[in-house]
Amino acid sequence: MNTRNYLTGYGNKLLVGSMLLITIVTATGCGTNQKKKQQAQTETKSEQSIVRKEIDYKAGTTTLKGYLFYDENQTEKRPGIIVVHEWWGNNAYNQRRAKMLAELGYISFAADMYGNGLVLDNPGDAEKNAGAIYADMGLLKERMTAAHDVLVNSGYVDPERIAAIGYCFGGSVVLYAANTGIPLDAVVSFHGGLAGFKAEPTIKNTHILVCNGAADKFVSEEDKANFKNQMTIVGATYEFKEYEGALHAFTNPESTEAGKKFNMPIAYNAAADSASWNDMKEFFSKYFPLN
Repeated sequence: MNTRNYLTGYGNKLLVGSMLLITIVTATGCGTNQKKKQQAQTETKSEQSIVRKEIDYKAGTTTLKGYLFYDENQTEKRPGIIVVHEWWGNNAYNQRRAKMLAELGYISFAADMYGNGLVLDNPGDAEKNAGAIYADMGLLKERMTAAHDVLVNSGYVDPERIAAIGYCFGGSVVLYAANTGIPLDAVVSFHGGLAGFKAEPTIKNTHILVCNGAADKFVSEEDKANFKNQMTIVGATYEFKEYEGALHAFTNPESTEAGKKFNMPIAYNAAADSASWNDMKEFFSKYFPLN
């Protein structure tokens, strides 16, 4: 055998094989990159399909400022959800939660309970404005009814399928909204106050989920026991979830800094935030499904 010719032939085979391998790897890599690029484009398009529409509406003589969120690619009417803010007002956090619901496929409306889109930056003003709503159930019902009507009249919502969720102050508001007879299929209260709650028979018409921080200093054991007893007395359907170690306002990433700034026992808890959102989705799958 001519060793030189053999090695030359073998070398040519290696060269051809290497080139073929490079071609295959390159093609595969390009395909993967192209797939990732297409996926990124799809995700961007999905992100862009959520519409935020500012809406001025009325409750009595008061002008309120809310935000409707929906997927512009959806054509059929969908269930609608009112989202009620913390005592800080209808701020970016509340609107983010409404957007998250729209991403799930619901039509959501970040409602304004204070009027003129008022957003507050200190506990004194927040307590004053929240207290005015707590003290007047007629006013609470009027403003929640106005938010309900926005969804009904939006043209995007099945008017027979409306729910509500709320945070802190808003968590209490949505419970009282159901208690006053506003037609809501389901209500979810995230770290809402429960002090002195008295259930009315009308709350039986709404499925209730309460998501409460087990370490919440604003919700006493007596408050929890009273709420559960009241719901049992009227025969209401409800679920009560607690999250270990979670303080008040556990769903809001900004609450830790606010707690330090204003010396309040509030803090974000990522585990409780995630668990409570998943509990809400599971609850809605049973009592307020998309289809």
